[in-house]
Amino acid sequence: MVECYPSQLNQAIMNLLSNTIDALEESTANTTPQITIRTFTSNDNWIAIAIADNGIGISEEIRSQLFDPFFTTKPIGKGTGLGLSISYQIITQKHNGKIDCYSTPGQGTEFVVQIPVRQVMYKIA
Repeated sequence: MVECYPSQLNQAIMNLLSNTIDALEESTANTTPQITIRTFTSNDNWIAIAIADNGIGISEEIRSQLFDPFFTTKPIGKGTGLGLSISYQIITQKHNGKIDCYSTPGQGTEFVVQIPVRQVMYKIA
């Protein structure tokens, strides 16, 4: 069992999956598009969800801007540049978690979401 805001976490994961699908559709690689989803415990107090693809990958320059509001690599009318920014906020601010992106151009991309099993609520006196 994991303490979380299920609908918000679902939105964050769906944003990641949607971007993964879009990236694979734009890929010109001669391989069969593939998405791999793994869940695991990163230690006793954290769970992780990893979403990986075998697309064209993301350069370091673009990776450094991925979670910025309104940043997009999609054509005009295709995206707002808010999906990953919203996902980042949901994971880091609402769930006290973290999200990382690992990618090598030409070899695919993996997003790893980690959230604590228990949410610690702090009371301000």
